[in-house]
Amino acid sequence: MLVTDDVQRIAAPELDYLRLLADAPTTQASLVLCGAGAERTLARASALASRVLTWQQVPRLDTGQVPAVLRLFHPLWDAATDTDLLHTNTTHARGNFRTWAKTTSHAYAALARAPGAVADRALQARLFPPWSRQPLTDSTPRAEGHPS
Repeated sequence: MLVTDDVQRIAAPELDYLRLLADAPTTQASLVLCGAGAERTLARASALASRVLTWQQVPRLDTGQVPAVLRLFHPLWDAATDTDLLHTNTTHARGNFRTWAKTTSHAYAALARAPGAVADRALQARLFPPWSRQPLTDSTPRAEGHPS
């Protein structure tokens, strides 16, 4: 399986290369093409688009899903309280799994430098600049391409 993120940033020649790779008789892999706007990009690459088996939109995590999903995603969140995870979700991640993946990577690195530390609210707060801590409300702007 070849997973390619940010497909919307790939130029037509590279998309054609992915098609040729997938079409090669010796290829036994599947392509997973990800990215906000990927469907518009593939619409301009009809030869590759004709090989799409299925489309899947991944929405934001519902608030109630966050603690369980994070604990399944990585064991470093096992020690974090639901309250701490939900606080970080409200003030920063906002249900965006990509943000949680980056947060997990940064938390993992921070914990490796501080044996005995846990992924609590204090650590989570250190991972984000103060200007990024804004509770999500109905009027909070969302990045283009992200579901509301």
